[in-house]
Amino acid sequence: MTTGLSASSKLSILMAGVVLVVGGGTLGFMYLEDMDPLTALYMTVITLSTVGFGEVRPLHSTGRLFVIFLIVFGVVLAAAIAKFVGEWVLEGHFKGLVTRKNMEAKLKKISDHFIIAGYGRVGGQVASQFMDRKVPFVIIEKETAGAERIMRKGALVLEGNATDDDVLIKAGIDRAHTLISTLPEEALNVYLTLTARHMNPKLRIIARADYEDGEKKLLRAGADHVVIPHVLGGIKMAKAALQPNVTDFMRMASIGDEGLLIEELVVPRESFLDGKSLLESELKQKYATTIIGVKQEGEKMDINPKATTVINRGDVLVVIGRTDDLERLSKDLKP
Repeated sequence: MTTGLSASSKLSILMAGVVLVVGGGTLGFMYLEDMDPLTALYMTVITLSTVGFGEVRPLHSTGRLFVIFLIVFGVVLAAAIAKFVGEWVLEGHFKGLVTRKNMEAKLKKISDHFIIAGYGRVGGQVASQFMDRKVPFVIIEKETAGAERIMRKGALVLEGNATDDDVLIKAGIDRAHTLISTLPEEALNVYLTLTARHMNPKLRIIARADYEDGEKKLLRAGADHVVIPHVLGGIKMAKAALQPNVTDFMRMASIGDEGLLIEELVVPRESFLDGKSLLESELKQKYATTIIGVKQEGEKMDINPKATTVINRGDVLVVIGRTDDLERLSKDLKP
């Protein structure tokens, strides 16, 4: 009868059945045995519960037949309720078990990924950006309730304390590309940075700080980059007031509005750019993109490089252009 219905619908039907059986039994005893409402209700309850209490008073033949039908209906209803509860418990347990098994299998395979420690306001924004860019990442959060929405989109969420070594190992800290520490307390971010740097010396670590003093501590602990949200927010607000057009342009480029993006591209081996100057590369003519920065290994970023700047394999190019042009350039860079 309840096949194909949702759990809430099944529960509603079963509760309605309980009310009908109890109400029908009470009315039946009142009509057939001339009992008062409370006595009739009492007889109905002890009959359905099969507790073995005796009759309040001897019943007539019609009353006894009514009791037989009431017990049959009660047993059927009790079996339906037991089946529903069993399915609900087993289904929830099975789903949870399958989810955990799938999560563990994916965590064992993932590599060169990002780890987000803490799914608060900052971590949530980072995760949303990663989802949009389709980059592999793992969220470590003590309470997964806040991350349920992004879990339904396919994100990997590991429940646990990010400062725990075992949790970091499960998150693949030894195979990760970058750790982003957005824990709510600065001391926890410092401790996590120290722990992560010890576990993976090659790991890139980006940490959140609350104040300038915390930035120094995090850098000493091994962070590669420290972000102070309220400082960045204040700078952005000031620029929006003083240079609104520049701010609009940077916003468009940072979030991909109007199809405009700023991307990092690494020049691979045997690329057509290897050994060529920016002028010779003709990136502007062929791909409608502009190189606004070149970073060679071990050197500082060359902002607004000259046309004579030579590009070599392994260089990181900061390129601005439209999404389709950047995708075409990224594809053609591969040998």
